[in-house]
Amino acid sequence: MHNVILIVLDSLRRDHVGAYGNDWIGTPSIDALAAESVLYTNAYPEALPTIPVRRAMYTGMRTFPCRDYKAAKGDVVLIPGWQPIPEHQVTAAEVFRHHGYLTALFSSVHHMFKPSMNFHRGFTSWEWIRGHEADHLKVPYAGDLEDPGNLPCDEMYGMVGHSLPYCLANVQDWRGEEDWFAPRTFGAAARWLERNGGDQNFFLVVEEFDPHEPWNPPKEYLDLYFDTDAYEGRRIIPTVGGPNEFAEGELEYILAMYAGEVAHCDTYVGRLMDRVKEMGLWDDTVVALVSDHGHPIMDHGIMHKVPAHMYNELMDLVYMVKGPAGEHGGETCPAYAAHHDVPVTLMEMAGVTPPTGLDGVNVWDVATGAAEPTRSYATCIFYPWLWTKDDRHVYMTDIDNTEERLYDTTVDPKERDDVAAANPQVCQRLRKRLWDEIGGDPPRYEVIRQGHDWYEYPDIHDPTGTFSKKLIAERDAKKRRT
Repeated sequence: MHNVILIVLDSLRRDHVGAYGNDWIGTPSIDALAAESVLYTNAYPEALPTIPVRRAMYTGMRTFPCRDYKAAKGDVVLIPGWQPIPEHQVTAAEVFRHHGYLTALFSSVHHMFKPSMNFHRGFTSWEWIRGHEADHLKVPYAGDLEDPGNLPCDEMYGMVGHSLPYCLANVQDWRGEEDWFAPRTFGAAARWLERNGGDQNFFLVVEEFDPHEPWNPPKEYLDLYFDTDAYEGRRIIPTVGGPNEFAEGELEYILAMYAGEVAHCDTYVGRLMDRVKEMGLWDDTVVALVSDHGHPIMDHGIMHKVPAHMYNELMDLVYMVKGPAGEHGGETCPAYAAHHDVPVTLMEMAGVTPPTGLDGVNVWDVATGAAEPTRSYATCIFYPWLWTKDDRHVYMTDIDNTEERLYDTTVDPKERDDVAAANPQVCQRLRKRLWDEIGGDPPRYEVIRQGHDWYEYPDIHDPTGTFSKKLIAERDAKKRRT
């Protein structure tokens, strides 16, 4: 039996990692891990965003197509699939613990610890690194959000993103790089490893919310990609999910802020991997590093995650798995992989038998030739939009089929030229694929919390709403009647 480490970096874009071809952002630690891993080049989420991803990744069961949705009390995010892991589903941590493993979770993803959630189920020990994004750690800031005087120290040059009243309040006691989330999350995991990585096998999960917005890397990382001395734009920029307008130089600044976040996370991935090697555990440890999704930064005219924009900057995953002793290191695998494959793959690689009836498959066996690929396409839901991709086409539509888009990625890999109107038969075939996989029509919901009018709607991240026009009209009509 082998030790297992799962590292999840939230909102890490595939095209911002050197191992996947990026040539301007420094990711030497992730690239070094990739050199000893199998690198999956067709890995995509099967349900979005943050919480639907983790439901699949922690259980091996698909979240798609987000059935049985009920808005969780204590959470302002209203997206079908955004709900606790069902009690009847067994988590990977529970399985490993049942087989005698120590199980530990270190996470700065505050959504996992909200009221009604249960993503720490099955872990022998767990730690929530507080304060990221809209974590209700401190009373939200009520002043001028764009005032640079709100920044806590010289090490923090600026901040870009949504939920800034919470974010700015939560960082007020930061003074140096050690206060940032990546060093705290990976540092806590390394300390746990030093105390517990001895005689007993372990399953260690490290969930770092960076490079998720808000973007505020330590200045030394921003300076790698941007000339702050020549910059005349805003240092604190509130953004919303959807179209945004920026003054001259501000978008370049935002792109550099994200790049700095990626480079900062990479540093601390390396620190943890170095500690594993120093402790003599490397050859006997399976390591997986994945992203939950990417992140749009005005690529198709919008910021942040929006259901109607399921383009490659959002959908392409970083997904790599290191075998014991670096077996098959540096190889790539073009087979379709997804988050619900993660627990099955890691269990079987560790020598643990997964529960029966899981949706995921062992993609390590597919990569090494021990098993044949089982998929010729990928499907995903980001309610109320559906998406599918195969070796030629990307197709997306809303659940009412009032809008649809089609891209031929063999000639248009950036998905810029919508050819849906010229290819109705292709659209019909791909739409049928989605409906067949669902087993009928997609589930439909009144995306509104019944009886709890004191909760914000639709959420604090996108006050303009991200749902289809039909759903918005239905919501508004219901509100008028009541």
